[in-house]
Parts: sequence; structure tokens; C-alpha cells
Amino acid sequence: QVHLLESGGGSVQAGGSLNLSCTTPTKGLYCMAWFRQSPGKEREGVASFVLLGRAVYADFAKGRFTATRDYAKNTLHLQMNNLKPEDSAMYYCAASSTRCTVQTSDAFPDWGQGTQVTVSS
Repeated sequence: QVHLLESGGGSVQAGGSLNLSCTTPTKGLYCMAWFRQSPGKEREGVASFVLLGRAVYADFAKGRFTATRDYAKNTLHLQMNNLKPEDSAMYYCAASSTRCTVQTSDAFPDWGQGTQVTVSS
């Protein structure tokens, strides 16, 4: 099982930015991804990043969020700009050795504990 640790969450005003990080001791994970979940809502994909590939984004993230992988540091980042109150959620890092998608959280067997993002208006 893969250990994942998120950081970088916090409270910002609408229009602000945050940069989340997910670090792992495991090198070369096939897929790392960000999901988010608000109370009472289903977990939804934000961005996925396949090994040596490019990020794929959910529609709401396109143009505002940028996912990058730092292979030397075994880290997945999520730069979030122009944040909106509806972006408020617990953001989770996930990993999979077989699938890479933002369509379903079921594709990911390994999860971090999450980092809270709160955006006020």
C-alpha cells in the first residue's frame, strides 16, 4: 500500500490562490491524482497525472488549476488560482498502479488523509 501525505491547504478569499502538495516515499507511481469532497457531497475528481505524461482535469478545474509532478521529490502539486467558494472542500491525494482517471474515485486504492481548503466570499 502506498503512503500519501497532503499539505498546503488553508483559508483564502475568493480570487486567491493555494498550492497543494502530495508527497510519497514511493517512486514512479503510475498515476497520482487529486480528488475533493465537501460535506454531504460525493467525492469528485480534480486532476489526474499519469507517469511521464500530462495532467487531465475535471471541467471545473480547466484554466484555473495546474497539476504538476516532481519526480525527484516524489511529489504531486496542485496550483489553484482564482479560487471560488464552491472550491471549498477536503482535497485528497490518490494513487493507482492500473488506472488514471478523474471520472471515478473507485479507480484508486491508495489515499491520503486530505488537506482542507476553505474559500470565503
